[in-house]
Amino acid sequence: MELHLRFDDNKARKLKYNLVAAREQGHDTLATYGGAFSNHIRATAIAGQAHGFKTVGIIRGEEHLPLNPVLRTAVEHGMRLSYLDRSAYRRKEIPDDLGPCYLLPEGGSNELAVRGCAELGAQIDGFDVVAVPVATGGTLAGLAAGLEHGLALGFSVLKGGDFLTGRVAELQRRTYGEVRGSWRIETGFHCGGYARTTPELLDFIADFEACQGIRLDPHYTGKMVYGLFRMGFPSGTRVCAVITTG
Repeated sequence: MELHLRFDDNKARKLKYNLVAAREQGHDTLATYGGAFSNHIRATAIAGQAHGFKTVGIIRGEEHLPLNPVLRTAVEHGMRLSYLDRSAYRRKEIPDDLGPCYLLPEGGSNELAVRGCAELGAQIDGFDVVAVPVATGGTLAGLAAGLEHGLALGFSVLKGGDFLTGRVAELQRRTYGEVRGSWRIETGFHCGGYARTTPELLDFIADFEACQGIRLDPHYTGKMVYGLFRMGFPSGTRVCAVITTG
């Protein structure tokens, strides 16, 4: 395997056309759902402040203080946090005090996000495999649609991630009216599930940083690169791992 790393702010790509739509619809507030370690929550707060929107993060579970670094960054960029118990969160209830807003889905994965991420695929060429971590499916759906050559390979960071194949296909159908590109999802490298790790994963991340000088995050990109090294590819296979930085 010949491994290449590409650093990309996929969260900004997912938000790009949603911000345009929010402005065109006359909204001044963005609201979205996410877990306590959601990079999408943080990215929405940062983008909202940069583009003059108020932001609300609807967080799964109870408040825990002090805030973790993800939620602390969101609050520092002006986001108001609202918490839902897990049952209400599964139903995607809307807080009573939310008011008019542009509501983004969990992870920001909708048709406009897919179109934004397709631009990433169009910029990557010359690889047999292009890999991304997958939580809600929008990045993979767009990447696969935009790639002209090669396989888009997603690594589920969720336990029981088989459902993500249907979700990615549905996102592509809603966006393009059909399923596009060559893609599939690996579900065996979640390391226990969302926001969970194993000693083996943490050791791999530490060794990778020592050899490459690059720190992978343990919840998303670390699981992807860990999986790539353990899958095995034919000699000469050119693999691009997208290090999502959003």
